[in-house]
Amino acid sequence: MQLENIGTLQTIVGVFARFWPVWIALAFLLGASMIYRKRLGLYGQLFESGVGIAGVVICCFWLFTAIFAHVVAPFDPLAQIPVMKDAMPGAIVPDHGGVYLFGGDKLARDVFSRMVFGSRIVLIIAPTATMFALMVGTTLGLPAGYYGGRIDSVLSFLANLVLAFPVILLFYLLVTPGIMDTPIPYGLAGLFFLFPIIFFVVLFYTRFKNRPERLYPLLALTLVLGGWIYVGLVFDADPLGVVSIDPNQLNIFVAVVFASSPGVFRIVRGLVMDIKTRDYIAAAQTRGETPWYIMLWEILPNARGPLIVDACLRIGYTTILLGTLGYFGLGLAPESPDWGTAIKDASRLLRSVIHPALPPTIALMSFVLGLNLLADALREQSLRD
Repeated sequence: MQLENIGTLQTIVGVFARFWPVWIALAFLLGASMIYRKRLGLYGQLFESGVGIAGVVICCFWLFTAIFAHVVAPFDPLAQIPVMKDAMPGAIVPDHGGVYLFGGDKLARDVFSRMVFGSRIVLIIAPTATMFALMVGTTLGLPAGYYGGRIDSVLSFLANLVLAFPVILLFYLLVTPGIMDTPIPYGLAGLFFLFPIIFFVVLFYTRFKNRPERLYPLLALTLVLGGWIYVGLVFDADPLGVVSIDPNQLNIFVAVVFASSPGVFRIVRGLVMDIKTRDYIAAAQTRGETPWYIMLWEILPNARGPLIVDACLRIGYTTILLGTLGYFGLGLAPESPDWGTAIKDASRLLRSVIHPALPPTIALMSFVLGLNLLADALREQSLRD
């Protein structure tokens, strides 16, 4: 069946028009950020350089795309319209009136809609897994750098043991489908997801241990909220059915945290070993502050610059990793609209106009570029401080 197509110019205009909620949100955010940038601390300082503005714009574009994916995407990313198989860009769906702006893939799904919903998967997994890796690495790196001695030797040996393992092989072993039938991913998830709860409990206790009216509500909130999320993620037993995670996503999540935590550990350990020699640390020790208070409230705030920069870069690395795993058919489900799977599904097609692998490839590349620009701008600001 011969499909009708709209023109190239109409296709381009149609793509830009579909992102209308993203443009509105970006305009509002950038306008407010420019007006109040002097009150926004480190985030406001990003608007003092072109690199920072570019990084914020690109990252926020994909953030708002993920948030408004159900509005931006004209079709369900899993919906198959048989007549649209391998459709060219701008093809009009018969008896529907909708347009496959970037064409159809080999399973007759809309490439544009899959690209849009793929951003949601990336922006859920990559930043969250990176934050958990930061929690694990920071919680272990602080005592290793501060105490030294046997604690440092044991933790450093474990970190170096993981870092010495080939990364690609490590991920292949951790995300291979058969491993979900073993207790390994759930055991690691149960261990890693404890770290944020432990971190915030110790954080609040060391700060407010002499102020029970502040301490007890914060501890109760941490334990209730943390326990609720923990039970939902690890055991899929959230009584409210709100917190849950697909087993394939949990597998990738655990793999990223396991592989990234040692790198964070080494960065935090090195920063702590440097900062603990400063005069204000000696003053805190003289006041009789506990070691964990010094680590969390004196050292960690002064190490935030390099850690924020490293977090931006690690989110980019995780995004590339997700694309690589998806391309090789590992980790996420085969029908997933993530960018790596979309690139794999479109790789066999040959076109002279817009190859269906091009949109998800550009999406992945642009998001990682935005994160790198953001990291460069943050690095410049940390050097000034």
